[in-house]
Amino acid sequence: MIDPALARRIKLVGLDVDGVLTDGGIYLGDVAGAAMEFKRYDVQDGLGIELLRNAGLKVVIVTGRVSESVRLRGKELRMDDVAQDALARKLPALRRVLERHGVTAQETAFVGDDIPDVPILREVGLPVAVGNAVPIVREMCALQLERAGGRGAVREFAEVLLRARGEWERALELYLAARAEVTLETTL
Repeated sequence: MIDPALARRIKLVGLDVDGVLTDGGIYLGDVAGAAMEFKRYDVQDGLGIELLRNAGLKVVIVTGRVSESVRLRGKELRMDDVAQDALARKLPALRRVLERHGVTAQETAFVGDDIPDVPILREVGLPVAVGNAVPIVREMCALQLERAGGRGAVREFAEVLLRARGEWERALELYLAARAEVTLETTL
């Protein structure tokens, strides 16, 4: 698992998209003459991101592709930042994000799965590999998750990190309390 002292140093969590927030599949098609790209996201990962944010952590996306789907998912989840670089220059993108948020690389966890993530994983304080990560990534990461990308890996990471920080119960209670209020809309 994660050393509690290391877990408490983390202020920002960075996430790759393809192979981490998704299963790595990309659906390309044509809709009324317009090229379209679709990705499948896991709702449990969205909950994990909300739990991380409830604990006061910043959560960002850093991806080597540019996609409207990613922008929309980032907005939906109220991500603190979304960095998309069509040339897969992920480390410089992450460095810009960290500078904007006043966080160091050593105060950062990053969840990755493949070779384009290696430069970031070498630099951050807590490198994390999803269950479907390639061997080079799994070998260099301090934490190897069991769940695959797009299949709840981010949710698994959120619980592991928050438990190591001693903040799991509080983040969970904040989430549950926010959904316990009864409104006219929920009773109809």
